Amino acid sequence: MGVAVDRDAAIYFMKDASSIVLSGSTIDYPPGTENCHHEIELVVAIGEPAFRIATEEAASAIFGYACGIDLTRRDLQLLARDKGRPWDLGKNFENAAVISAIIAAGASGLIDSGNISLSVNDETKQDGDIRDLIWTIPELIADLSQYYHLVPGDLIYTGTPAGVGPVLPGDRITGRIDNVGEITLTIAL
Repeated sequence: MGVAVDRDAAIYFMKDASSIVLSGSTIDYPPGTENCHHEIELVVAIGEPAFRIATEEAASAIFGYACGIDLTRRDLQLLARDKGRPWDLGKNFENAAVISAIIAAGASGLIDSGNISLSVNDETKQDGDIRDLIWTIPELIADLSQYYHLVPGDLIYTGTPAGVGPVLPGDRITGRIDNVGEITLTIAL
């Protein structure tokens, strides 16, 4: 998004429970924006409590994985970023966190590589590899656990490859992550 990568400090934001919507859903175009964007992400589901856990032990807290689409009201996010304000209005809104079924980590082991891609109306927009995440999954869990008591049921959307872009009413969004599955979403007309 035109900003230098900061490996020293991860950027986190929260989404409340009303933002979760299941794969296969049709949702309305989000209110309050003229520039809603898609972001395909690997989702990590926490299955064991973790607080101040070491990176080397962090994988033990993982229950499983899912495909996720993080919808962002980009115009509101950028306005907040430019003014040094929180990103809440841009990131946390109803139906902004689409999720597929969660697969157990035992079926896949630690996911640290594999294709991650997203298409809008059958045109590929994002295509990358999980290995290119700025932070590894264990690093994210360990870092977050320094600030929060992670508990079973917590979901961590981990980051997105290049190619994020706008969605419009009527768009059909599909995504796929190797060894995890597929995800779909339709934006209502």
